[in-house]
Amino acid sequence: MQISLQTIDDLQIASLTGDIDASTAPIVTEQILPIIKPSAKIILDMTKVAYMSSAGLRMLLSLHRQSTGQNSILVIVGLSEDVQDTMAVTGFLSFFKTYSSLEEATTIFQT
Repeated sequence: MQISLQTIDDLQIASLTGDIDASTAPIVTEQILPIIKPSAKIILDMTKVAYMSSAGLRMLLSLHRQSTGQNSILVIVGLSEDVQDTMAVTGFLSFFKTYSSLEEATTIFQT
């Protein structure tokens, strides 16, 4: 699992590369939780994530809860069809705003 964190103005972009499973989900959580601060704007770029296990779903739920508690905005970009299907079937997709591209997601933060 590779995690790249980037800040553009007041926008935090976390790009993930690799599968999210029981061994990598804690690493993602450890890297992403510190950037979830009050009123943060965060894009989780999952364009290069082909597989996500139930541990990944739990990780996303944890990030969602933390961001909601901090009054932050957390959006997800680039879900593969398989990951999107899994999230839809389990109801997780309703917790997040999702976008197909990073460019599309960044426009929601522009005023």
